[in-house]
Amino acid sequence: MSQDSHKQEAARAALDHILPDLTSRSILGIGTGSTVNFFIEALAKEKDQFEGAVASSEATAERLKQHGIPVYELNAVEPPRFYIDGADEANKRLELIKGGGGALTREKILAAASETFLCIVDETKEVDILGAFPLPVEVIPMARSYVGRELVRLGGDPEYRSGFVTDNGNIILDVHHLDLSRPIKAEEAINQITGVVTNGLFARRPADKLFVATSQGVRTVNR
Repeated sequence: MSQDSHKQEAARAALDHILPDLTSRSILGIGTGSTVNFFIEALAKEKDQFEGAVASSEATAERLKQHGIPVYELNAVEPPRFYIDGADEANKRLELIKGGGGALTREKILAAASETFLCIVDETKEVDILGAFPLPVEVIPMARSYVGRELVRLGGDPEYRSGFVTDNGNIILDVHHLDLSRPIKAEEAINQITGVVTNGLFARRPADKLFVATSQGVRTVNR
């Protein structure tokens, strides 16, 4: 079975999980990425079961609208009942690295604001220790060099994501070789650097439930 088929299975499992709880007034938080795109395709067939969505990126907002799903600003609606997103890495405590697509700040806001965070991945994203995937850090442009030096002090090797600008108008530094064996401590230390908007460690607010697509079907992991 292909990786795309695995992603579709994880997306379907997450949708089946939330459908019984949806009402005509339900607002969903929707993340960004290839796995989430499969979720949106499946969700579109159930769009009469809920009111609409809040998107973590302009790309996701556009995709939702193309499928006829109303998109709202987070400030204009009640907190979402569910936030559904993928991840670049996930450990056994459901702590994540996210931001490969560059939407980490809005993703982190939606994860914090939503009642339940459901993460959908294929089994290649499961790791024992986070950090093989470089950690994205969103940075105010004028602070790029300063933040880079501070990340080096923390043991990292930051790489500027050339030609990329976030939906918030900022830049991304992808940090290699960081020690992320204590994810909460690392998340807090990086966020304390002046000029950092946020980083892609989702440890203080991990996922509540992980849907992992494998060759034997979808496995569910609860926090």
